[in-house]
Amino acid sequence: MNRHGEGQSPDMDRILRRETRSTRAAVATAAAVLVIVLAAYGLLEAGVHAVGQPAWLIEPQVAAERLVALPAGIPPLLLGAIGAVLAMVGLVFLLNGVLPGRRARHRMGGGPGAGAPAVVVDDEVIASSLARRARLAANVTPEQVMVVVARRQVMVNVRPTSGVPVNQDSVLAAVRSEVDAMALEPPPEVRVNVATSGVIGA
Repeated sequence: MNRHGEGQSPDMDRILRRETRSTRAAVATAAAVLVIVLAAYGLLEAGVHAVGQPAWLIEPQVAAERLVALPAGIPPLLLGAIGAVLAMVGLVFLLNGVLPGRRARHRMGGGPGAGAPAVVVDDEVIASSLARRARLAANVTPEQVMVVVARRQVMVNVRPTSGVPVNQDSVLAAVRSEVDAMALEPPPEVRVNVATSGVIGA
C-alpha cells in the first residue's frame, strides 16, 4: 500500500497515475531488441557479402528480390499464416501504445482535493479485507471464501458448509458496505457467487 501526504502539489495527479498505471518498459524493450537483432543481422549479411563469403542464411540481394516479388513463390496458406502472425504482433504493440496500462491497484479514500491523503492500495490487500468481511457474514472458514478484485468488479466466491445455508444477500450487503467504506476509485461492482455444493464442516 502506498500513501502520499496531504500536500496538494501540482504533481499529485502525476504521482497517482504512476502508481496505478503500468510501465511500457517491457514492450518497448522487446521492440528495441527486435529492431537491434534485425539490424545486426542485416549488417552481418552485408559484411559477409562485401568480403565475398557465402551468406549465413540468405543473400541480401536475393532477400530484397523475394520481398519485391511477394506473394509469388509462397503458398497462400503459409502467406496467410505469416500475415496473421505479423498482424497480431502489430496489434499487441498498437494496443500497448494506445491503451492505458493498469496495475492491480485502486485509489482509496478520495485523493487530491478531497481533504484527505491519497492512498493507493494493491488489489490483493483489498481482496484480503473483503474476504474477511464475507467470511464473517457467511459464517464460514477462510478456506471457503475466495475474492477476486479487478478494476471494475469484485467477485466473491463462497462455498458453504454442508447443511448450513448461506444468505447470499447478507454477504453481498456486507461486502458492498466494506467497498463503500473504502471509497475505491474507480468504484467496482460487487458480485457474490454461492456454490451449490458445500464442504464438510470440521
